[in-house]
Amino acid sequence: MPDDRLLETPDTDSITRLVHDFYADVRRDPLLGPVFEAALQDRWDAHLARMVDFWSTVALGARSYRGNVMASHRPLPGVTPAHFAAWVRLWGEHTGRRFTPEAAHGLQQAAHGVARQLFRGMLGRLPDFAEARDPDHGHGH
Repeated sequence: MPDDRLLETPDTDSITRLVHDFYADVRRDPLLGPVFEAALQDRWDAHLARMVDFWSTVALGARSYRGNVMASHRPLPGVTPAHFAAWVRLWGEHTGRRFTPEAAHGLQQAAHGVARQLFRGMLGRLPDFAEARDPDHGHGH
């Protein structure tokens, strides 16, 4: 049964549910779904476990994620700025529904940082959302 209360502090269970719910929506998304399906195919379970580890490391300091985010995303063909915008928007919706504004903001800022780094690495420039929202690299809003 879903709990309608917003969580003030992420924990292992809430991060796990967030990641699984978010990626369920990513898979259904008409823009994002095909890219993720092509890249992951039958490796979704492993990807979800790695994403739980990644976001647990980011949000909880769990240090359970070991990997190179850029290297694992660099071979993705056909990724455009619209994919990043959709990913960030969807993450914002999921974090906003689950956590208090303060907790959601922290997770959203972390996602923007990840997206900004991947965007720059894959497309050779900062994304428009980073330039508009974070002109001082995270100090503006």
